[in-house]
Amino acid sequence: MRPYYSVFLCTMLLVVTLPACKHEPLVPPGPPVDPSVGLACDADTVYFQNQVLPILVSNCTESGCHNEQDHKEGVVTTSYQTLLSTVERVTQNDWEKNKLIKSLEETDLSERMPRNKPSLSVEQINLIKKWVLQGALNNRCDASFGGCDTIGGAVYAGFVQPLVQTQCKGCHSGNSPQGGIKLTTYAEIKTQALSGKLYDSMIRSANWMPKGGAMLDDCALAKIKTWVDAGAPEN
Repeated sequence: MRPYYSVFLCTMLLVVTLPACKHEPLVPPGPPVDPSVGLACDADTVYFQNQVLPILVSNCTESGCHNEQDHKEGVVTTSYQTLLSTVERVTQNDWEKNKLIKSLEETDLSERMPRNKPSLSVEQINLIKKWVLQGALNNRCDASFGGCDTIGGAVYAGFVQPLVQTQCKGCHSGNSPQGGIKLTTYAEIKTQALSGKLYDSMIRSANWMPKGGAMLDDCALAKIKTWVDAGAPEN
């Protein structure tokens, strides 16, 4: 048998025997993980682990929704791997075709995510869009790189409110907030802070808050405690 014919035959056999793909590739080209662990956060970069994942976990993974136990409609949003393997076209920057963005911007309330809860803010949706436009990487950064500023960094507007908005508000808002606790306004957050419940819920050895997410790092916890100990000021 001639060599070129053997190569042609083997190639044809591979084409026939390999299973057909059901969906287009979901993972962007290049390394699946961006090696930015331990690096300072760049204000112009959106980090999946620091910013996008907490929004998804807080708003989409409660009981009956898109967690690994219930996986409603087959969708799981608890990690980078599950997001890209269960939601089609996450990396597509045509927003009409990107299934994640389309579900977040849907005007039909019966189809919009998250369901039966307030929609994500325009700022949160734009943040996720920016992450997609930057390559939809599984990246992260070290928010306390170079030291943990528990004085200037432990402020409500610049740290506490954005953290609660991203990591807690999804569960603690709407008509049926988890545990009957709402964290949508400064007054509500301050009440929980001064009662000791906010910080204590974050340092439990099990079932810590944010529910379903990674425990806050030591620097974030130190900032929260500093703010609470100062009387949870708004300014």
